[in-house]
Amino acid sequence: MHDTGHGMFMLLEAAYFTRFVFSKRSRSETATQMFITGIKSLAVITVVALFTGMILALQTGLELRRYGQEVYIGSAVAVSMIREMGPFMTGLIIAASVGSAIAAQIGTMTVSEEIAALEVMSINPNRFLVMPRLVALTVMMPILTVYTNILGILGGAVVGSTQLGVSMQAYMDNATQFSTNKDLYVGLFKAFIFGIVITGVACHQGFMTRDGAVGVGRATRRSVIISFLVILVLGYIITRLFYV
Repeated sequence: MHDTGHGMFMLLEAAYFTRFVFSKRSRSETATQMFITGIKSLAVITVVALFTGMILALQTGLELRRYGQEVYIGSAVAVSMIREMGPFMTGLIIAASVGSAIAAQIGTMTVSEEIAALEVMSINPNRFLVMPRLVALTVMMPILTVYTNILGILGGAVVGSTQLGVSMQAYMDNATQFSTNKDLYVGLFKAFIFGIVITGVACHQGFMTRDGAVGVGRATRRSVIISFLVILVLGYIITRLFYV
């Protein structure tokens, strides 16, 4: 309970400091974090997104083929990617790569007493460290999710046209016919929430780091595990709230 309260207070204070995001120093750090979150994650997101869409299309198409309905794989893949798999897979990738890096960086600063030095210099760690990362992840997560959705749907189209005999035109027609704006908005809302969760968990674990290098490794591991679990639970809850 204490850890949860500390994490919530940290995020609220960081959100309060977002009014400073356009200051020169904050703008530079936020841009750096957006570059790390977005551009440096594109390679792994590209591979995961393509194969997620291909796997969804193949598995769904094989089952639909039994009933002669394989033409509908476009709708199945599109709705699954936009509503659930896009934000979910993006969240897991960012939590494992960016979130772990944030926890390790802040954890190292904590055990080396750099955080204490910032406080001595009257520099708020939440404004200096958390706020740029919070802004970067909440902005980049929806953008990366849209990128994941597009590649996943294209990956499904490749499988449909090459292995299941579904033309690209029929696939895309079904994909656009059955997916709705609500699916897109809910998926982007999930991505936004996941960005907040990843930042909060990673920064909190970094600030709570103790016991030197061993503690940094422990904080990094906990950051990834907790982020994964919270993303899973929140993904289900949000879907339940909007669709049931």
